[in-house]
Amino acid sequence: MAFVSVTRLRLRHWRFLPVFFWHTIPSFRQARQAKGNLSADVLNDRQWAFWTRSVWVDESAMRAYMTSGAHMKAMPFLMEWCDEAATTHWVQADATPPTWPEAHRRLVAEMITDETAQPVIHLAV
Repeated sequence: MAFVSVTRLRLRHWRFLPVFFWHTIPSFRQARQAKGNLSADVLNDRQWAFWTRSVWVDESAMRAYMTSGAHMKAMPFLMEWCDEAATTHWVQADATPPTWPEAHRRLVAEMITDETAQPVIHLAV
């Protein structure tokens, strides 16, 4: 069994792009090197939206990554940078990352959002 995590963040304005990338690159590197990570990918969508898709050995491995290092340092800024934020998680039989269309379908159907997030409708792949 593998634990899948999918997130979508949309930047409020292009001016947040440099600082967003300043935090995203180390966070992505951290994910790829994290204990229990099986895969991690990022997708640059339209209108300043960015997706992540990661597969972990279990939920505790994902949470250990999420609450440490570069990722933990970036989290407090998301409400300032983003006007949309959504995530979903699920357990699947194998460690193969879901396709981006499947990640999109699951996010739309099962998303957990912050209070200010708008629904996610489209994915430009």
